[in-house]
Amino acid sequence: MWGSWFGGQTAQQRKDAPKKAILDLRQQLDMLQKREKYLETQMSHQDEIARKNVTSNKTAARNALKRKKQHEHSLEQTNGQIGMLEQQISSIESANINQETLLAMKNAGKAMQKIHGKMKMEDVDVTMEQLREQHELTQEIGNAITSMPITDPIDEDELEADLAALEQENLDEKMLKTGTIPQDSLQRLPSGVNGEIKGKTKAPVEEEDDEEAELRKLQAEMAM
Repeated sequence: MWGSWFGGQTAQQRKDAPKKAILDLRQQLDMLQKREKYLETQMSHQDEIARKNVTSNKTAARNALKRKKQHEHSLEQTNGQIGMLEQQISSIESANINQETLLAMKNAGKAMQKIHGKMKMEDVDVTMEQLREQHELTQEIGNAITSMPITDPIDEDELEADLAALEQENLDEKMLKTGTIPQDSLQRLPSGVNGEIKGKTKAPVEEEDDEEAELRKLQAEMAM
């Protein structure tokens, strides 16, 4: 009790105070809005009475207009009160939002301070320099690995000799199978050897001419 008299409040009460104030103001605003509708209804009713009796009963019409004026005055006061309550509600909501935003920012600042801890810019600079050195070392190692050959260089002369040996083996196999030398191989042989081979190849042609001559001769004898 003493705490409430001297304004002492707990942290939770201070936190809930804006919400409670807004709730009370909205309840009061709801009551005033209902009164506003009631006064507008009464004004319309008194206006109908005045119009109805304006010619037949002027006293009743005058009293109706008097009551309408009183309702109009009350309605003006009610509208003013409604405006004030709406303004107070908006102000409290804005203040509450500002307070919660400031509290969130303070908590964020504390969290960042805790995260950084004893971190210093010197430590950051050292770490970044170490990362750059390791990156450069990685690139140098990669370049060294890709530029150095794993095996000894190939001897081109030895390679040409192996190729010639393979060609000769291939030529020998063809000669054994067919008994003749392929035309593409004749061009690669020396000129003397090539001439001897050409001379030897003419014999079968001459033998074929003699056989044809004998065949024609035989055909002529049979025709007789």
